[in-house]
Amino acid sequence: MKICIIGAGAIGGLLAARLAKNAEDVTIVARGPQLAAIRDKGLRLIEESGETFAVAPRAVERLGDVEGQDLVILGMKAHQVSAVASAVPGMLAPQGLVLTAQNGIPWWYFCKTGGAHEGRALDSVDPGGEIARHLPVDRVIGSVVYPAAEISEPGVIRLIEGNRFSVAEIDNTKSDRVQAVSTAFTAAGFKVPVVTDIRAEIWTKLWGNLSFNPISALTGATLAGICRNPLTRALAADMMREAQSVGEALGVRFRIPLEKRLAGAEAVGEHKTSMLQDIEARRPTEAAALVGSIIELGQIVGVPTPKIEAVYALVRGLEQSNTARA
Repeated sequence: MKICIIGAGAIGGLLAARLAKNAEDVTIVARGPQLAAIRDKGLRLIEESGETFAVAPRAVERLGDVEGQDLVILGMKAHQVSAVASAVPGMLAPQGLVLTAQNGIPWWYFCKTGGAHEGRALDSVDPGGEIARHLPVDRVIGSVVYPAAEISEPGVIRLIEGNRFSVAEIDNTKSDRVQAVSTAFTAAGFKVPVVTDIRAEIWTKLWGNLSFNPISALTGATLAGICRNPLTRALAADMMREAQSVGEALGVRFRIPLEKRLAGAEAVGEHKTSMLQDIEARRPTEAAALVGSIIELGQIVGVPTPKIEAVYALVRGLEQSNTARA
């Protein structure tokens, strides 16, 4: 399978390394020190066990240098997708697919649902509808990314924990093409179920991310630190309850108790969330997709989200200050 991964960050790099090791035809689109390191020394992955291996996938800087791909994986952060959306169709083979691997509510959330909000755009994740205009929704495969990983240094990815990538058609049907994606990922060493309720999967992960990520960014605390501090744990739980009310108003069934979700986050240990890592590096965050989207969905279904809104305001203020000092 010819696979292009746009964005060789922690998750994109993890996918690229494992898929290339399994002899898939992998191309990475990257830039800066990461691109230079991959071209010079290859891409190295440090597994959770400590085992290390290196691969040498093709690495390019320009999207226009890639064509005829069976699968294009959008491995960048949610707020970066609109910048590449117009180029992606030209990268695909005639039956090529696009796999979205972003955290948070995806731009296609209300596509192919058949519900009251069918086709409704979400300004928090696709301002002006730029992504929806360029990416043909019939080519899109959804995913939920569970591993936690980080870039140790340019060209080196370290897997912290996790091995699961749920994949799905966004209309929740099972198809040969989504099964082919699952098979390729499974052969590369991942656990890749084809799920038939992708939106419930999205909410299972987002339920924690919408609280842990911004609280971590604001306090500098790890997941364990947030959960072991009674005040921040209580704030996270309150935000999760607000979000659960929004999700349930949209027909989502939460399959695990809130306390179990908190315990799962605590068990990850002293891990810095991606949003905290972005703040420390003075990079833009995924706050809109992880937090702002819940506020927008709450407005759509008439469910108030006061604590989520307050935390979101603080994170966006911090992000603005960070940008000004960068």
